[in-house]
Amino acid sequence: MDQVRYTQRNCTDKEKIENFLLHERTGVLGMVSDSFPYAIPMNYVWHKGSVYFHGMGSGKKEDILSQSPHVCFTIYKEHGTVIDPMPCHADTAYMSVMLFGKAEKVTDFEEAAEALQRLVDKYMPEYYSNSLTSNFIEKYRSSLDENPVSVYRITLEGITAKENSVESEQLFSSEIS
Repeated sequence: MDQVRYTQRNCTDKEKIENFLLHERTGVLGMVSDSFPYAIPMNYVWHKGSVYFHGMGSGKKEDILSQSPHVCFTIYKEHGTVIDPMPCHADTAYMSVMLFGKAEKVTDFEEAAEALQRLVDKYMPEYYSNSLTSNFIEKYRSSLDENPVSVYRITLEGITAKENSVESEQLFSSEIS
């Protein structure tokens, strides 16, 4: 797996990476299609060393993943623009993690229920009083599709992380004092 070329930005702090993956809300799923790359933003959950996401049981994403399961999943957060007296030296403060691996449909209903429960807990904490069960997941259908909802797990083959961390006073602000 390729490593970060701009080594000054390489982030190797495993705890920081883990925390970032646990708390950020969206990532971009990059897939290999026949003629063009296909990348879509996704809600996700980081659980037991894997990324989980879900969607309808049909559609373009489903078709691509059934043919070519190797993916890249990118999570990033921009903190702002870093000021510099030289215009061409202005930069961006950010953190990003790229996960490379194979997206596999979860066929075990217990695992799927656990992953979907983690998604519900992440995006709507304490909203629902009952937990999801494997029986519910097995029978659940989207109102838009008669296929069962798909839950995918990305099994990692590689990971890279980059960051440009600066103090807040180094970030551009359009507020005039």
